[in-house]
Amino acid sequence: MKKGTKDMKGFYKITFLIGLGFFTMGLMDPLYDTYVPIFLSNYLKSMGLVGIIMTLDNLFAVFLIPIVSALSDRTRTPIGRRMPYIIVTLPLTAVFFASIPSAALKSLAFLIIVIFLLNIFKQAARGPVVALMPDTIPGHLRSEANGVINTMGGIAAIVGTVALAKLFDLNVRLPLFGENRILFPSKDPSAVPSYVGKLPFLISGILVILATILLFLFVKERKEATEKQEKKTSVKESLKMIAGAGDKSALFILLSLLLWFIGYQGVLPFIGKYSRDILGTTEGTAALAAGMVAIAYALFAIPSGIIAHKIGRKKTIRISLLFLTAILLIIFFHDPVTTALGFSSGAKLASFWVLMFLFGAFWVSIITNSFPMLWQMATYSDMGIYTGLYYTFSQTAAILAPPITGFIIDLSGFRGIFLFAMVCMFSAFLIMGLVKKGEPEEDPA
Repeated sequence: MKKGTKDMKGFYKITFLIGLGFFTMGLMDPLYDTYVPIFLSNYLKSMGLVGIIMTLDNLFAVFLIPIVSALSDRTRTPIGRRMPYIIVTLPLTAVFFASIPSAALKSLAFLIIVIFLLNIFKQAARGPVVALMPDTIPGHLRSEANGVINTMGGIAAIVGTVALAKLFDLNVRLPLFGENRILFPSKDPSAVPSYVGKLPFLISGILVILATILLFLFVKERKEATEKQEKKTSVKESLKMIAGAGDKSALFILLSLLLWFIGYQGVLPFIGKYSRDILGTTEGTAALAAGMVAIAYALFAIPSGIIAHKIGRKKTIRISLLFLTAILLIIFFHDPVTTALGFSSGAKLASFWVLMFLFGAFWVSIITNSFPMLWQMATYSDMGIYTGLYYTFSQTAAILAPPITGFIIDLSGFRGIFLFAMVCMFSAFLIMGLVKKGEPEEDPA
């Protein structure tokens, strides 16, 4: 029998607490995606090379997320099976994230090393953090719970891109850390001035540590999650099971998310540089395009879960993919059309932000509902493995996309990446039509 959304009332508190882990990711990811390409471009002129370096860290994610997720499935400690990994990896993530601006000022090699270490710990943390939710929330309520958690991630992204990013432009001297805003020396006098700002990264690191403390103090994994023992399934066996199953819904979801993440990851890392170089924003304002996505993410995460509960997760995702296809096509024509119509720089920027806001609204509808569809097909004992598979495919997309779109920029300019992303979203729409399982009214596996 299909349960109503009112059943979610008893789970809002624990969902909010679990969402603290997502808050840390939402805080760091947009700042990382916006400014690390700018820092790298201070040393490298080819966007293709920048894209390649941006994906080096994701190579670890492909292996670390499923491995650590599977390990946490098997871990039994007094503080739970996920928490031991979280309280070690998240604080180390915070330290290396806060170190990025200083590394960017030293050398390309030092910056890459810090990025390398940051992502080892960040990606190791991601699987256990995500798996906390399906451990706790019943299957038919996971879209709504995922909406709450994604809202927290969206709020964190707003804090990062709208509030903290503006600190990039602040001329202050920080105790122990020196000047906040430092002009990166360039040998090319015609280059766009580029600044390295320390304050946004330092504050983000502190907030991540605080969130980790709150997560540890107030989220107690339920007794069954710590003690229950069931048949173990390896990652390799899970992949074989999904590929060889009579119903290949899980496989089709994974292939679809590979495509839509390729589209997303191909665009977002270059949005900050696009905003600065094409739309003429400052470094502090460059993150606001990603901020528009974050605002929409926070506003529409919970409603998208409720809508999916009423009309179905698959239908919600496919409708969203069609709208994203249309929005990306509009963005592709945005610059030449607004220029031809004589838009001022302010009007051009504002209209671009509106399009990014709409992009975020439909993007969060996909993210909120795709994970619960996959979880619906998992059992208790392999919940972490399915979580790992989700991230294996999404991180594979993160590896493939930036080099592809970076070289597209080198060959044809920024507009080409929007057309590339549009094709990816529409292809994902077609494959999602083959999915037959994963709706909230179905009995959990």
